Amino acid sequence: MQRMNSIWVDQFGREKRKLRISVTDRCNFKCQYCMPEHPEWMNKKHLLDFESLYQFCELMVQGGIEHIRLTGGEPLMRQGIVHFIQQLQQLKSQGLKRVAMTSNAHYLKKYAQALKNAGLDDINISLDSLDATQFQQMTKSSLAPVLAGVEQALDVGLKVKINTVLMKGINDSQILPLIEWAQQKQIMLRFIEYMPLDGDAKWHRHEVVTEQDILNVVAEKYRIDAIPQNHEPARYYHLDSNYVIGIISTISHSFCGACDRIRLTANGELYNCLFAIHGLSLKDEISTWRHKPTIQATAELTQKIQQYIWHKAAGFHEIQAKQQSRKITMHMLGG
Repeated sequence: MQRMNSIWVDQFGREKRKLRISVTDRCNFKCQYCMPEHPEWMNKKHLLDFESLYQFCELMVQGGIEHIRLTGGEPLMRQGIVHFIQQLQQLKSQGLKRVAMTSNAHYLKKYAQALKNAGLDDINISLDSLDATQFQQMTKSSLAPVLAGVEQALDVGLKVKINTVLMKGINDSQILPLIEWAQQKQIMLRFIEYMPLDGDAKWHRHEVVTEQDILNVVAEKYRIDAIPQNHEPARYYHLDSNYVIGIISTISHSFCGACDRIRLTANGELYNCLFAIHGLSLKDEISTWRHKPTIQATAELTQKIQQYIWHKAAGFHEIQAKQQSRKITMHMLGG
């Protein structure tokens, strides 16, 4: 049966099918492209509780959301996350197709089997280097638990993707080693251009390893054939016809024209774009509506969300041109 048109649509006709939910801003890593040097964590009492989150997800699925991805911070640091994933399975009878997670994998060895049992469809793992010293410098954490987490996820049958943020002069030497490692393990690998979402606003364009930079390195060893892009943020390439990599090139070759995702922070603030200057605070409305979901209250909340999504900007470059800044960073928004 064909799915109805989504009611979550912006002024450029882009339907929203994917919802990313940051369940916590806390993380045990300090990746320099994400976390400020001195983060100020949200008070736990300000987090949207899982019961309210579930009600919100149900509303969004009924309106056309098909994919939900749980992010952080590090989502495995939020107590109750496995049970929440299990709860979300109920929404598959209403149109939800996939429940996914993005994790740094530090705790994955412990939780992989439980996540699989709860029905998690896939997991994206952040892995920026296979060099332990380099990894420590980038994340202020150890590589070994991450690799152990990857192995455990594969052992229990979870579908795994690896995400690597490349920074010029820091870890761009890892392009070919990561490809060889991921190909050997038959894991999808995606490279991501360094974006201006770092906690201390130290991003500089000259530090970006562009899509073309990556392809130039890859071409030294592999024959490259481009694959037509759909609504995915990554462009995909066949290497020697037997392995596929992805590149998310927000800076040099953005995919904004086909963007189908929206984001909710851990304290209930909705963002219609990863780079949006202003979010829509929904925590109070969601909490109130959860306890009294009347037809009128549902209609009012739906309309408020629709109006905010409608005003989504054309894309990253339009927002950047306005030269506005915001306080929220990657560790709060979940990427």
